[in-house]
Amino acid sequence: MGKKTVAEFLGTFWLVFGGCGSAVLAAAFPNVGIGLLGVSFAFGLTVLSMAYAIGHISGCHLNPAVSVGLMVGGRFKGSDLIPYVVAQVLGAVAAAAVLYLVASGKAGFDIAGGLASNGYAEHSPGQYSAMSGFIIEVVMTFMFLIIILGATDKRVPAGFAPIAIGLGLTLIHLISIPVTNTSVNPARSTGPAIFVGGWAIAQLWMFWVAPIIGAALAGGAYRWLGGEGREMDAIKKALSTSSKDATVLAGTK
Repeated sequence: MGKKTVAEFLGTFWLVFGGCGSAVLAAAFPNVGIGLLGVSFAFGLTVLSMAYAIGHISGCHLNPAVSVGLMVGGRFKGSDLIPYVVAQVLGAVAAAAVLYLVASGKAGFDIAGGLASNGYAEHSPGQYSAMSGFIIEVVMTFMFLIIILGATDKRVPAGFAPIAIGLGLTLIHLISIPVTNTSVNPARSTGPAIFVGGWAIAQLWMFWVAPIIGAALAGGAYRWLGGEGREMDAIKKALSTSSKDATVLAGTK
């Protein structure tokens, strides 16, 4: 597990530093700020780049909800869940620490700005309610896991999964940044919240509960949805084998 957890630590560090860093440092930079569109692409690019970099080592989960969804979907061993989650959370906290050190070097920096923390109600970018936040996080994480499970299915051409997953996360951010600042990842929410404290810690529960619910539902759904195809493949293979056996037997008579 050593190399896998180190890979998860590094990958989650990159996701949080790249995604939240783009929001804190570059989103509103005078005249050339990247805005919501740029931040959305930044999150997607962190996952896309890390999927190619460490996907062959750890699977590139970078997200406790993804690990749970893959476990429910039968793609990940339950015994590895806790080490993965610990590595992901530590990577997110380390990234938030580095981002804080960088951001605080600017005159007038105020941690109350949130460090790209996730929130609802008065801490939602668009002032959306807790109910809206909970629903969007469940739905977006559900769709994210469906994309991951589908793109990494053995029946899909190899090598393209990181592109689909990265673009999927980009789209998720384009949709939900106004609602919760987009979590779909408990580790991503935990890192900044630890440094912001107060309201960010008080609202953190949602960004663990909702993504994990959405991920677990997607894992179960794709296990049924994707499993139907595998069952049909097994049936076709069995019929083909039976047909060949019958032909051989007929030739011996």
